[in-house]
Amino acid sequence: MSDEITFTIDGVEVTGTQGQTIMQAADQAGIYIPRLCWHADLSPGGSCRVCTVKVNGRAQAACTYPISEGMLVQNETDEIREWRKSIVEMLFVEGNHFCMFCEKSGNCELQAMAYRFGIATPRYPYMFPQRDVDASHPDVFIDRNRCILCGRCVRASRDVDGKNIFQFVNRGRETRIAINAEANLADTALSAMDKAVEVCPVGAILRKRVGYAVPVGKRKYDHEPIGSDIEARRAKS
Repeated sequence: MSDEITFTIDGVEVTGTQGQTIMQAADQAGIYIPRLCWHADLSPGGSCRVCTVKVNGRAQAACTYPISEGMLVQNETDEIREWRKSIVEMLFVEGNHFCMFCEKSGNCELQAMAYRFGIATPRYPYMFPQRDVDASHPDVFIDRNRCILCGRCVRASRDVDGKNIFQFVNRGRETRIAINAEANLADTALSAMDKAVEVCPVGAILRKRVGYAVPVGKRKYDHEPIGSDIEARRAKS
């Protein structure tokens, strides 16, 4: 019995293997599905919902939903694009994102996603929450103003680094990233080389003394839209 599975994304036939998610099969086929909480080296979180697609007419998270024979997936429709755009806009207004002052600018996945969706400014009112910055660690600082609660640092610290330094606390609008220390980041076992530091998609967790090492204009998303690396695979096929 073959493990090969054939299904369609926006009418395009895609072949994957048993156990793959929609996102994994789509990436392999060169079809980009927007995402923020997903990372190739981590277990899927399914929290941001930017990767929402319709599977046989029902909304599902592409990063966690397994493929099956003959399933019909919608990825690029006006409705789905509007869902994703609204999510990205809400992430901007629910935090304090000042791109022009952020050293992650040009490498920031949230910023790049906004450009992909043509967002010049969010349609919703800014909330300007009061959030703290912890610069106590000698090599890393955390700025919760920029945190989008993607959970990448939580999964990386737990599953890759084996340290469980980061975790969510509280619920709803009060949810935030906390650390496993009573006081400051300096009191944890965090290292600047930890995967948890590397995988932050925005400027919330950053290494010190490396800011602007790559000048603006030469950064990852300065010339190529986010997802271009995946879409290039389809262009070559």
